[in-house]
Amino acid sequence: MTPSSFTTLFLLASLWNLAGAIFGFFNTAFTFEFMFNRELTDPLMYAIYKGAWGTTLTYFIGYLLVAHKPEKHYGIVVTGGIGKLGFIATLLELYFAGIAGPIIFIVVIGDALFLVLFINYLLQTLRRRERNITEALT
Repeated sequence: MTPSSFTTLFLLASLWNLAGAIFGFFNTAFTFEFMFNRELTDPLMYAIYKGAWGTTLTYFIGYLLVAHKPEKHYGIVVTGGIGKLGFIATLLELYFAGIAGPIIFIVVIGDALFLVLFINYLLQTLRRRERNITEALT
């Protein structure tokens, strides 16, 4: 992938996270019921669930930063990739425990796709840095 395709990748990743955050953060009870087939009535659970979507909103901002300078902000991508892996694992665990409905596979598949693309970005960035160091030493 080229640097401009990385810009496109992270713009898409930011929009993906914004879409989730709009539903989860700004319409928390509906999103919870849609994903887990139960009402969100506990105020503590409401705050925790809304906070989790608040984190997704922060990733939206982080991926916008990466899109601006993909070669500079690889740490955000590492953090985001870890977050995506953890979210995928948690959603699958909830599904197999009978707690989450099959709708979560939209999120799982989307996040898994971005995770694979993030790994590709990180590998290419690492190779480019190694090449630049080697060229500077010779």
